[in-house]
Amino acid sequence: MKQEQNNKPFSISKQTVYDAWKGVKENKGSAGIDAVSVKDYGQHLGKNLYKLWNRMSSGTYFPQPVKLVEIPKSKGGKRPLGIPTVNDRIAQTTVVLYLNERLDKEFHQDSYAYRPGRSAIDAISTARQRCWRYDWVLDMDISKFFDTIDHDLLMRAVQRHVTEKWILLCIERWLKAPYETIKGERIERTMGVPQGSVIGPVLANLFMHYVFDKWMHIYHPEIPFERYADDTICHCCSQSEAERMKTVIMNRLTECKLMLNESKTCIVYCKDSYRKESHESISFDFLGYTFSPRGAKNGKTGTFFTSFLPGISQKSKNRIAETIRSWQLHRDPDMDLIKLSSIAEAPVRGWVNYYGKFYPSILKQSLQMLNHAIVRWARRKYKRFKGSFKRTWQWLIRVYQKNPKLFYHWCRGVIPCYYKLKPVKIRRAV
Repeated sequence: MKQEQNNKPFSISKQTVYDAWKGVKENKGSAGIDAVSVKDYGQHLGKNLYKLWNRMSSGTYFPQPVKLVEIPKSKGGKRPLGIPTVNDRIAQTTVVLYLNERLDKEFHQDSYAYRPGRSAIDAISTARQRCWRYDWVLDMDISKFFDTIDHDLLMRAVQRHVTEKWILLCIERWLKAPYETIKGERIERTMGVPQGSVIGPVLANLFMHYVFDKWMHIYHPEIPFERYADDTICHCCSQSEAERMKTVIMNRLTECKLMLNESKTCIVYCKDSYRKESHESISFDFLGYTFSPRGAKNGKTGTFFTSFLPGISQKSKNRIAETIRSWQLHRDPDMDLIKLSSIAEAPVRGWVNYYGKFYPSILKQSLQMLNHAIVRWARRKYKRFKGSFKRTWQWLIRVYQKNPKLFYHWCRGVIPCYYKLKPVKIRRAV
């Protein structure tokens, strides 16, 4: 293998390429424009990986067009999602494996996205603590961030950390690879990185490191912030300071060929029992949570007060509701409770583990909808329940009492309790 590598212009480890394949296989994902799935690719794995390694090592690797899929947004419009082929995802993962370790040590401590040992929950936890210390927040939104990243500026950032010519060559080709629609139309790309690609998040994070993180560290070290990809909030001591920061950050983004979405960017007052000022905006959304004034209890004195805390956002609650409705449990009365619980297990566990970290009582209200969905399913399955919701709820309560660990949300305190609940109307699926 060493002799074979020495004969190539670029030295790339075969083991790294194989490790990249394992990562792509684990992440699964749909086929790209060539319609080759992960399973199809694995049927001739040795041949396919050798061909990819050979082309990357010799500099003759060229990516295929990126499959363009448009995902509907919750508030209207569509978000472009680029899906590279499995072969290109393996190549991108190979480069990511080379880059991750060297880039991570360069990133700012308050950059949380796409980094080992850091998560969105860490960003939310830090934001919560700083909202207690700073009265004002500048909540920013960059307009079409992934789609408007300037290629020349991005490559300048990459070249600060990368000397391997084969990596630079691959990245340049991935940036220029055109989109291809389902209808076969080609769309040339002169800016942006595809959302859905493996390399995209790494490049976007590196770009924002120089555009924002490092710039803030040099010119405004007194302003703490949390950034997760392009979702960013800054903490300020006064409204005037927040307004000033909005202006200077807007100018900075313009210099780097990005644009601040002014309609979604706002200055928020972190209202609580001890802050007496008033402002039109006293809440903001960050990473699926809404930060707003909420009731709290002092653990030492037992007194109640208003604190500025994060809780699951309405947008996130709507997504949970839509997911539960999409299961259409009532349309499969032949299913048993074990199968039903297996359908709900993974999604509910994910919701609880993420949205249950802060102010979990709000999440529990949303998960009660699953209990109502189970009741509706039972009324379809058992004829004796068709005439009475009350009997169905009594039956479900008995099921819970006999097997309280059957459903994951039951284990976390979201138990069926008919008499204490207002009936939740479940919209009939079309």
